[in-house]
Amino acid sequence: MSPLTDTDWLSRPSTEVATDLVGCRLVRHLDGITCKGLIVETEAYGPDDPAMHAYQRSTARNQVIFGPAGRAYVYRIYGSYHCLNIVTDQEGIASSVLIRALELEKIPPWVEPKKDSKPHRIAAGPGKLCLALKIDLTLDGTLLQPTEVLWLEKREPHFQQQLEAGSLTLIQTTRIGLTQGADLPRRWYLSNCPSVSKKG
Repeated sequence: MSPLTDTDWLSRPSTEVATDLVGCRLVRHLDGITCKGLIVETEAYGPDDPAMHAYQRSTARNQVIFGPAGRAYVYRIYGSYHCLNIVTDQEGIASSVLIRALELEKIPPWVEPKKDSKPHRIAAGPGKLCLALKIDLTLDGTLLQPTEVLWLEKREPHFQQQLEAGSLTLIQTTRIGLTQGADLPRRWYLSNCPSVSKKG
């Protein structure tokens, strides 16, 4: 797979990038081990969006999201879980794509699945995928390049061909767990994929 190093490709509105990131791979390198997961669900957040962390102003917490495209924006939710976003659009514009679910190629060796857990559900949710790949606040602002510990890979040609032929389908719907902007159809997921966090 070819690394996705083209920052111009990511320097577009989040609603465009979110659609195109489904089918790409997220790659995590840690302790000499490389783990990959197919991105199967995304959500877009932009400057006109009341659900965006930076909707009102720039703060120490969200300053990465105002920077150049192609960096990781990581934040904590519920006090213990983390979420990974890809910064998009032009510098100075608060815009990002939340990676909501991955279909892992294999379970990372540091993950100990529970006896009743399903392997394909280990990264089926933004907090779950960050736990599985050990993504936390130390990666906030990381440049997504193969020289770093976190990067993206382009869609494989056969995935694109299946999309164009209609044998794979992307579903567009509203986002999950929001109190503001909940009616905006800015979530995309791969139809019939068991690793998606929630259908519909």
